[in-house]
Amino acid sequence: MTDLNSAIRNSFKAYDIRGRIPDELNEEIAFKIGRAYATLLKPKRVCIGRDVRLSSLSLVTALAEGINSHGCDVMDIGLCPTEMVYFATSHLKLDGGIMVTASHNPMDYNGMKLIREDSKPISGDSGIKDIADMVICNRFDPQSSRKGELRPIDVVAEYVEHLLTYIDPSKISPLKVVANCGNGCAGPILEKLKSRLPIDFVMVFPEPDGRFPNGIPNPILPENRGVTVERVLTTKADIGIAWDGDADRCFFFDERGEFLEGYYIVGFLAQEFLKVNPGARIVHDPRLIWNTVEIVQEHGGNAIMSKAGHAFIKERMRQEDAVYGGEMSAHHYFRDFAYCDSGMIPWLVLVQAVSSAGRPFSELVKSRMNKYPVSGEINRTVTDPHAVISRIEAFYKGSEIDVDYIDGLSMEFTLWRFNLRPSNTEPVIRLNLETRGDPKLLETKTEELLDLIDRFK
Repeated sequence: MTDLNSAIRNSFKAYDIRGRIPDELNEEIAFKIGRAYATLLKPKRVCIGRDVRLSSLSLVTALAEGINSHGCDVMDIGLCPTEMVYFATSHLKLDGGIMVTASHNPMDYNGMKLIREDSKPISGDSGIKDIADMVICNRFDPQSSRKGELRPIDVVAEYVEHLLTYIDPSKISPLKVVANCGNGCAGPILEKLKSRLPIDFVMVFPEPDGRFPNGIPNPILPENRGVTVERVLTTKADIGIAWDGDADRCFFFDERGEFLEGYYIVGFLAQEFLKVNPGARIVHDPRLIWNTVEIVQEHGGNAIMSKAGHAFIKERMRQEDAVYGGEMSAHHYFRDFAYCDSGMIPWLVLVQAVSSAGRPFSELVKSRMNKYPVSGEINRTVTDPHAVISRIEAFYKGSEIDVDYIDGLSMEFTLWRFNLRPSNTEPVIRLNLETRGDPKLLETKTEELLDLIDRFK
């Protein structure tokens, strides 16, 4: 394989396409991806959206040209959050959609998220590898005698109306909310929602700007949370929210400026959806589970574990007709949103819940955090992740009360449990650990496991 083909192959990940501009992804490659996408799906109508990156518009143009060359019409929905591509595809009953985005990657990266009809994901198991093969081997269906059309289309109004169906604005108090858009895709949508909600927004970096003058928006990294925390404290806000670049993940801060792990938000949202959907199914990932399972059971729901990753969660949600699914990584999925993830629906539901409770946000989650303290995800570089995981399983074997392999290794003990899973793309293992209300045990067992990883690597 040539160096160029190796670089192209490297940009095709388990769930999307993501590569460095221009050596791993450029207009020529985007054109070929468009041809491969059209060859794979044989669509008649698709949509394309894009994030704020400086390379996104030219990639959209080349991608659309490739799709058009196979006689397929392309609807350009412009600058938007990733989820608006999901919405447009299902709402307009299109044959597929593509979002041009690199989410939270460095500035010199870009990428694509691909879906088919009904907003079903195209991942490593359902077409991305085939598209990569076609691009590398230049193996496409013949171009069509009829060239498809490229035309702009505006679905923002319909999208905003759909978002508002998840809440009753009359039940929302005039809360003060810090909204850190990070110069990404969230700002324009918030502008549309502001006039419809009785919320005092403190807007932070709302202007879309692909130069990212205030840093790449990735609030999952502790070093990127400072501005949001400072604004929450100085403005005495009730809630803080921050989005990543393509706005498909939102992160929460309470009125004290404390960052809330996505794990607790999964339980919080599960509870809210079960209040209006009694007995519903809730899908969750296996990394941290005790809090979510307990909340779901207490509210009469059915908690269902799925392998982590959007393709797996969405597939399981469709199988179960689950009303809501959540991952601790801040991806939240909704049945009425074509089983797709949204970074807008979670905060709308949460703001209404805080309003209805009439209590500070911190009080609504504090007891759950105390009951099930967590380590936060810890990454370690190792030479052979699977060998390390196997040796750790052998170390604890016999003292566990349960073990599963749904996603890596999960071992449960009376007062604590852990999940250890290999990365899909690099020689890294990811550790998550929780205890039953015991911070000291959490600290001890986290150190113990990290020592074992260092010993076995």
